[in-house]
Amino acid sequence: MFLAKVIGNVVATEKSPELQGMKLLLIQPYINRDRVLVSSGSSVVAVDSVGAGTGECVLFTQGSSARLTHNTKGAPVDAVIVGIVDIVDVEGTIVEKP
Repeated sequence: MFLAKVIGNVVATEKSPELQGMKLLLIQPYINRDRVLVSSGSSVVAVDSVGAGTGECVLFTQGSSARLTHNTKGAPVDAVIVGIVDIVDVEGTIVEKP
């Protein structure tokens, strides 16, 4: 699992039938640098399974694990948001979320 910031929405009117009704979000993964979360500079489209919104820090998974949630079973997805993060604590220090 990985941490990311939701940076936008993705709207696709034409898509695979298995993706119908799924909310797609654009996320930007974080990396931990000296106890500060920094943007990795890349972005990923992920299915939202928890009701996340723009600006939130989220927990996401990729690959075959992304197809194991209740919402994504049998769907052609490679990334899914599985949690909204409140706090990140590294060795007793609360990490800043940009």
